[in-house]
Amino acid sequence: MSSASPGPGGDAATFREDWIEGLADAYARTVRRVPDTYGVVGRHAPRPGKVAVVIGGGSGHYPAFAGLVGPGFADAAAIGDVFASPSAEQVYRTARAADGGAGVLFTYGNYAGDVMHFGLAARRLAAEGVDTRTVLVTDDVASGPAPVEGAPVDPSKDRRGVAGDFFVFKTAGAAADRGDDLDSVARVARRANAMTRTFGAAFAGCTLPGASEPLFTVNEGTMELGMGIHGEPGLRSTKRLNAEELAEALVENLLPDLPGVGDGRVAVLLNGLGRTKYEEMFACYRHVHRRLAAAGLRPFRPEIGEFVTSFDMAGVSLSLMVLDDELAELYDAPCDTPAFRRTPGARDVRDADVRLEPESAATAAPRPTPTAADGPVTAALQAGYELVAEHEDELGRLDAVAGDGDHGIGIVRGLRAAVAAARAAEPVSATEPGEQSAEGAAAAGATLLAAGLALADASGGASGALYGALLAETGAGLTRAARSGKPQVSTESLADAVDDAFDAVVELGGARVGEKTLLDALDPFRIRLRAEAGAGAEPAAAWAAAALDATRAAEATASLTPARGRAARMGALGYGHADAGATSLALLLTAVGRSFAPSLDPA
Repeated sequence: MSSASPGPGGDAATFREDWIEGLADAYARTVRRVPDTYGVVGRHAPRPGKVAVVIGGGSGHYPAFAGLVGPGFADAAAIGDVFASPSAEQVYRTARAADGGAGVLFTYGNYAGDVMHFGLAARRLAAEGVDTRTVLVTDDVASGPAPVEGAPVDPSKDRRGVAGDFFVFKTAGAAADRGDDLDSVARVARRANAMTRTFGAAFAGCTLPGASEPLFTVNEGTMELGMGIHGEPGLRSTKRLNAEELAEALVENLLPDLPGVGDGRVAVLLNGLGRTKYEEMFACYRHVHRRLAAAGLRPFRPEIGEFVTSFDMAGVSLSLMVLDDELAELYDAPCDTPAFRRTPGARDVRDADVRLEPESAATAAPRPTPTAADGPVTAALQAGYELVAEHEDELGRLDAVAGDGDHGIGIVRGLRAAVAAARAAEPVSATEPGEQSAEGAAAAGATLLAAGLALADASGGASGALYGALLAETGAGLTRAARSGKPQVSTESLADAVDDAFDAVVELGGARVGEKTLLDALDPFRIRLRAEAGAGAEPAAAWAAAALDATRAAEATASLTPARGRAARMGALGYGHADAGATSLALLLTAVGRSFAPSLDPA
């Protein structure tokens, strides 16, 4: 199997904005941009009384996810940065644009960042009276053991979602289109996921927009069996296989894992990962088809093409969905999306050949610089941004050891937005020396809340959600202290707020201390801060001492083996390198100690 040269890629800073706008321009008859949001909604949506099927995930996987929006398929898709989840804010706005009053089904691949951000959006919708259900796609047999029926999904341990997304989204969309209620649509999606298995192979790595080198490489003359769509490691390396050998490897890794085969019908998807030629896929499918038939299976409406890609990765994956009568009917139902049509003349399509109105776009915050009017919270976040930005490349390298290498880029982008939000939210009066009123403390809390929401929205991914929660919950703690009659920001009130934030991060991310995450820096920080409060230390000295403990703990994560998130699948490969999240948190806490803590003590 051969591979072509990668394309131009584009400007990394504007890539998501550019391609979503281009998609909306090109396929205005089918989709429209959700205003001020990185998301698209079908021209057919919202439809009163119809369940809204909302999908989403990172850029770099087109046609997933925005290309699969249209009648008979998904109603809307929220889009994250390259290989990163969309933020909770983006998911919420997208779902709101699609909601027809019958509830929202969220369905997406099983990745930690997606789980957290979609989960936060679902909570917000529930608080507003919008009923939601969530179905995680877990089809990749190479990424974990077979699922246990009825057991909850653990994003760090259970199977990830890859090209099987297509089957789950299609059947759920068809069920919603025929008028099923929310529970019935969720049942169909769960059934489709339970009946779907995928196995893939990669021949060469992918190059991200703006990058000069591939994210990962595959040794010359070899291929990786079981590699994930973000470059996660596969089961093993092998010599480069020809089309017949590759077909054999794909089928043989799926057959033992298939659920009960019913009458033998299976939906088949041979999916290109971005750089594999169609002729090569057809050559491979010839042998896939024969091998399935030899196993007593009957391919049903097989599809060969690009459905869930990984930029310009060279490779293919094979997905099978075992069919019953209902799943076959739903998979066969009409649909019309930018990337896939089941039949001509699909139902419920508005003929819109041109975009009728320009729609504003969410834009990234500019690079912040200090101003004389900055309040203490803004100044602290500005200092944090500057120090973390100095180490952006280092953080990316640390993350690339056991992840996708985007932590430095993502957290710097998030802190940039956090500074802008804090600067807009913090009262100018907060800059007055010695201000310690209840209003001032409450303003600090509100400013941190605004900064946390902005960070999570801009950064995306698991780190964005966790950092956003950390800032927001710390702010909420300071606000509670102010309302309880403690206007003085003390070491004790800081320790209380940080403890609350720690608990929130544990609940949101599901991690524990010792699993090589940012908790391994946050936990010693909060413990030392509490001890300093008990000893009567002033805030500035207490914060500095606690930040030093966090720095030492972050360095010590090099001796830990990753146990959460995507890095957990790398096993011992993460050993010997400090955790990127713990390192960036220690940098942030150090910078805050230099800038923010002294201002807490007017003496």
